[in-house]
Amino acid sequence: MVFTGLVHAIWHWWKFDYLPQPFFYGPIDVWGDWFNVVYWSYDFGTYDAYRTVYPPLSFVITNIFSLRHCYPIYAVAGNPSVGIFARNCDWIGYFAFNGVYIICIILLAKTYFRDNPATSIARSYALAASFPMLQAMEHANLIVWTFLGFMLAFGNVVRSSRWRWFWAGFAFNLKIYVIAAILPQLLRRRWLWVEGALISCVVIYIASYVYLGRGTPMELYANITDFANGATYSFLDIWFPSTNAALISLANNWQSELSGLIGSQNNERILFWLPLFQHVTQAAIILAAVGVWLRPEAVTRHRLTFLGISLALITAEAGGYTVILIFFCVFFEPWKGFARKYAIVMTYILCLPWDIPIDRAPEYIADTWFPANTVIMQFYIMIGPFIRPTLLLTIVLALSLLTISEVWTDIRAQGWRTRFRFRHDLPLLNGVGAIVAPNMVGRQ
Repeated sequence: MVFTGLVHAIWHWWKFDYLPQPFFYGPIDVWGDWFNVVYWSYDFGTYDAYRTVYPPLSFVITNIFSLRHCYPIYAVAGNPSVGIFARNCDWIGYFAFNGVYIICIILLAKTYFRDNPATSIARSYALAASFPMLQAMEHANLIVWTFLGFMLAFGNVVRSSRWRWFWAGFAFNLKIYVIAAILPQLLRRRWLWVEGALISCVVIYIASYVYLGRGTPMELYANITDFANGATYSFLDIWFPSTNAALISLANNWQSELSGLIGSQNNERILFWLPLFQHVTQAAIILAAVGVWLRPEAVTRHRLTFLGISLALITAEAGGYTVILIFFCVFFEPWKGFARKYAIVMTYILCLPWDIPIDRAPEYIADTWFPANTVIMQFYIMIGPFIRPTLLLTIVLALSLLTISEVWTDIRAQGWRTRFRFRHDLPLLNGVGAIVAPNMVGRQ
């Protein structure tokens, strides 16, 4: 089905010169997330005019993989999308973001093949050709570079811990919410790993700041808080979200078009049930995290990473692309038990690059860039934007409840009296007591 959706998208682009829904509604903005960032890597107004929330590393990467002469500096404080004018000039950028996407596909196949050869082809293809990944590539968003670092830090390809630390710091310095995948490793007593990853985060940040010359912690903090406090949502903001924040905001705004479309009763149901379901899921993650602390060996490393990154991405809106980090962790789950099977099936469904129309929207005229043309675009009101974030919550809730169940089963089986909860920790006082192999405990 993912393959069918991909074929349909290519056919639609070939016939109508723009991608179908659920892809982005602005065909003129193809690859805009890359080239706009490149421009602001040269313009010194990165953090005061552009008001970006990206750490300096994003601009260092785009600065290195670009042609300087394609980006003349304009007085464009009111035009953050000025970089798209360089798309016909900067050919290095094409190789950079497309090359990283190809590398991600190869690493996905290798990662899942090492984990389970029987399911590796289906899962690696589904994620590589998923709607979030294709949408990220259509915009050339830096989430693809983040995904590269995330895979190498939390996957099974890299053996060296030091290199894992580096890639964790690399991913964090592109998208700061990756810290939510690093810190939960403390629940498994991976003190040294977390310390190394945090040092990597700091060292990479300092190096990128020195290269760029701007992007202080205070500038980042001010821009992030302004972005969070000043967030306003329009009807188009529910096009491709990762949370229900935009939908809830529209339902809470009596001036929005939503109430007229769905009715006042459904509007009230949205305001009651969606926040409640989100809070229930967040509570389940926290309880699962407590369970991991109690029984770290009963929960896999990938599940713990899943819980951490999920808590961050369902709490604050970071864009629909970001769910590929959650999907990456879900596809490590084996095909057994209801909760795992449900999560895997729902992940496959959310990977589909197509949607179901529920109403017709007015036509409008728009310019396309690839190919350069002016077209009449026909769009529909789709069901996906209304249910995708909620389906994501059900995946997170299912695996959180499964984690709680597995911890409870482990506690009932092992009990407390003869259990060594910290037996995998690094000894703090060397020479105090003898280290006994696990299979020898019963003989002592």
